[in-house]
Amino acid sequence: MQGISKVEEYLIDLGISYQELSKGAWLIEDEAKGLPKMVVSHSDPIVIVRADVMPVPEKNREKLYSTLLHLNGSDFLHGAYALDGDEIVALDTIEYETMDKNEFRASIEAMAFALSQHYTLLSQFAAKKEE
Repeated sequence: MQGISKVEEYLIDLGISYQELSKGAWLIEDEAKGLPKMVVSHSDPIVIVRADVMPVPEKNREKLYSTLLHLNGSDFLHGAYALDGDEIVALDTIEYETMDKNEFRASIEAMAFALSQHYTLLSQFAAKKEE
């Protein structure tokens, strides 16, 4: 496929619904394939797969951070949880030059799996809305 990046080519080949946000950035959200909202961006020499998880809560931060570190070490196959300002995000990076379709798919699927598996645990830390 002449003229498009490997990322877009792989999204098309894998039949993943996406929206091009800008040159080198794509929004994935494909409920039929079990993929939550993720942004894939190519910033040479890497491809970054990122999903927003939740705002950092005011309470129980230390316990949340400890939980995230344990999940990073034991339960996140590709990528890790990280902080971006006051937001918790899930990130993975892949080297663009050597990336193949299987590696790309594994990264996206591992992140989707981790987010779905960890949802109940992490949602306990989410700030509760006042009624």
